Amino acid sequence: MKLKNLVGQRFKERPADCVIDSHALMLRGGYMKAVGNGIFSEFPVLRRVTSKIESIIREEMNAIDGQEVLFPVVMPAELWQESGRYDSISSELVRFQDRNKSKMVLGMTHEEAAVHLVREYGQSYQQYPFMIYQIQRKFRDEARPRAGMIRVREFTMKDAYSFHTSQEDLEQYYKKCYDAYNRIFKRVGIPEVVTVASDSGMMGGNVSHEYMLLNEVGEDSIVLCSACDYRANMEAAENIVENISGNTVSQLECVATPDCKTIEEVCNFLRSDVAASCKAVVYQKNSDDTYVVAFVRGDYEVNETKLRNLVGEEIHPAEITEDSPLVAGYIGPYGLSEQVDYYCDLSLKGIDSLVAGANKEGFHFTGLNLERDIKGIQYVDIAKVKEGGICPCCGKPALTIKRGIEVGNIFQLGTKYTKSMQMQYADKDGSLHNPVMGCYGIGVGRLAASICEAKHDEYGPIWPISIAPWEVHICCIRPDDEATKQAADSLYEELMKHKVEVIYDDRDGVRGGQMFADADLLGVPIRVIVSPRNLQNNKIEITTRDKSVTEVVEVADSLEYILELKEQLYTELNFEI
Repeated sequence: MKLKNLVGQRFKERPADCVIDSHALMLRGGYMKAVGNGIFSEFPVLRRVTSKIESIIREEMNAIDGQEVLFPVVMPAELWQESGRYDSISSELVRFQDRNKSKMVLGMTHEEAAVHLVREYGQSYQQYPFMIYQIQRKFRDEARPRAGMIRVREFTMKDAYSFHTSQEDLEQYYKKCYDAYNRIFKRVGIPEVVTVASDSGMMGGNVSHEYMLLNEVGEDSIVLCSACDYRANMEAAENIVENISGNTVSQLECVATPDCKTIEEVCNFLRSDVAASCKAVVYQKNSDDTYVVAFVRGDYEVNETKLRNLVGEEIHPAEITEDSPLVAGYIGPYGLSEQVDYYCDLSLKGIDSLVAGANKEGFHFTGLNLERDIKGIQYVDIAKVKEGGICPCCGKPALTIKRGIEVGNIFQLGTKYTKSMQMQYADKDGSLHNPVMGCYGIGVGRLAASICEAKHDEYGPIWPISIAPWEVHICCIRPDDEATKQAADSLYEELMKHKVEVIYDDRDGVRGGQMFADADLLGVPIRVIVSPRNLQNNKIEITTRDKSVTEVVEVADSLEYILELKEQLYTELNFEI
């Protein structure tokens, strides 16, 4: 490929609206172009990267007996009504009517389509197990698209669905896919990806894992234990709090706290410890706007995912009106209106004397003892883990919190979809059962952007050779010099004969500095510089994009050196696989 014929432009300036480096570099390097908010067109450079990622994914899915299929982008609403998700999913799911006024949806995920495709096929136990997968464009009306390809609305995704006759068989296959994902991430050049226990969310199911690339630009908070191998997404991390009784049980007293509505204001006014206070966070159910109050210790935050799972439906931050049964700023569990659902977090258990709202304007309780004052009090885990928290695995106060980008996920769905959509198979004895499902996803564009975020310098991406747009980049310095042009042309032709992927820059009138800047933005792992100065000594310069190799070799030896270097880079990448 000649660089002068490559569609797409490269430029020096960082776009003003780019908050992370990968977004800026991929725009500057001519990888993509924004079409709308969270929607991008891909130039040939990015297509070469994503196509290689897709090839690696296909190889690994086929290796565990996956069979590639293709589901429709547009589906009738009836499919999603069968599963119940048509009404349970919020505005992320795009709904519309066709010209016949039939209700339709745009596919943001394809569990329903997968069950629909195979429910007639899978009517006998003899057909099981099997796995089908696709690589396809999807659309999710994301509320806050950001960070280029990392959080978008339209995206390419590999999603796979496995079907089994038993939970045991699903677990065995789940392990195969778990290992296949680890191989995929190693092959694309990010072996540092970690797996974490996660919440299943709208997908459903009981067991799920996310594959996280630890990086400060990530939107997910990952809880890690420095003393053991415990890892979990913040949404799923169990919060353990040990409140030691101080035998300071006090009498319940309602005291005036004028103009004190926040926990900090109340505790400052009463000169009490925030860790001995009860904080109220109020939500409303999406279905009917009834109030839900989450009570946590004053120094903890509510984990909305945990709370949503307990409530059993979508919730949103509350708007407390004058006619509501709540008194904003003074809400507490004692004396709370029976019209309100409430949950008390485990972080409140064992505290002898709490400060809490009195459900009366301008007043709080002191000396609240939940076990004594609220009959039948029950506690649930609805708080976020804190730095230095107790590990639920080893019991040590060694939890740390880091940021991460989710690059893949796997779920044990169980019978959530096969049961609701009435997919059944006949067992050996003729009895009917619902198949057990697994689901396995990787976002292709997000993975490419995440690798760029993890592997770059100030000048551009440093692509691993397995997914780089090309393997070798030739820079012909002074193509107007006949000897230089001839040497570069000859090497270009020889590399192509050896099936090496080459991008060749022989643009007239372009200075060496501009050539190198463009080469940095393209991020090709091996760079070959053919210049009049080195050719005077019958030499060619060969470097790697990560600067780990810089050699000047004889022209006659250059082809062999490049081929060996290419092989070395692949070997290093695949060493642990």
